[in-house]
Amino acid sequence: MSASGVSPAGSRLRLQGAALERGLSVLSPLILLGLWELFAQLHVIDTRFFPAPSSIFGVLWQMLRPSSQFPTGELWFHLGISLERIAIGFLIGAVPGIVIGLAMGLFSPIRAVVQPLIDATFPIPKIAILPLFIMIFGIGEESKYAIIATAVIYLVLINTVAGVRNIDRIYLDVGKNFHASRLMMFTDVAFPGALPLIVAGVKLGMGVALLVIVSAEFVGARSGLGYLIWTSWQVFQVEKMYVGLLIIALVGFTSAVLLNWLERALVPWKHVRTSREAHDTAGFRTRTVTKR
Repeated sequence: MSASGVSPAGSRLRLQGAALERGLSVLSPLILLGLWELFAQLHVIDTRFFPAPSSIFGVLWQMLRPSSQFPTGELWFHLGISLERIAIGFLIGAVPGIVIGLAMGLFSPIRAVVQPLIDATFPIPKIAILPLFIMIFGIGEESKYAIIATAVIYLVLINTVAGVRNIDRIYLDVGKNFHASRLMMFTDVAFPGALPLIVAGVKLGMGVALLVIVSAEFVGARSGLGYLIWTSWQVFQVEKMYVGLLIIALVGFTSAVLLNWLERALVPWKHVRTSREAHDTAGFRTRTVTKR
């Protein structure tokens, strides 16, 4: 039995389980693509609506290559514009969301003023506000930034407030007893204490930003992944439409991986606690099996 209380047999079982999960995560999409290709080649499915993955990847390769209309490649052009819109709109929404959320969590008068506004406007579908933003900002980039920021700020703000409210009261009292300034209460007490839920809100906000930008580009843009998908549907270029969907999925997966890495860097104690709980559970199961 190791110093952590987990026997070598329990460690091996845990490592085997993790390896099995990683293997299944890789195999499941490959199996799905293989079945899709097989059914398409055998004409079990209608290839007008579900073209073979081989033809989709062929179109993807063509879209990556430079052309006279798109010197950097059609796909790179649309992807770069969508990523720029997401990045700018996300920052415009996330940073104020964190600041206002910290203020609402620390100061009840601010919460009393802002919370009713949040409760009243949060249920409104954010994409439904796009026509209003187009009227105000025009059909240019500003309306895209505004709709993304509006969708992101709610999730980040609500999670930040919940994070501050969940901080143990003793930490806030210690800060007050040592006469910490309001800035120190923000930066040294509230922000670190609420960081796990802030990161959770940032993850949710990024996912919603992807949904909103694609929807906004359907009707209010002449470029971007959403525009690519919409125009491909209109002219029945189904392979191009699937390429756009695939790239959005890859962007979402990449952003999730990067945000998970950021969470491990910013909130290391959360993962240490999770690892200890996993060790304790594995040790308990191993001891139970041994006793039996």
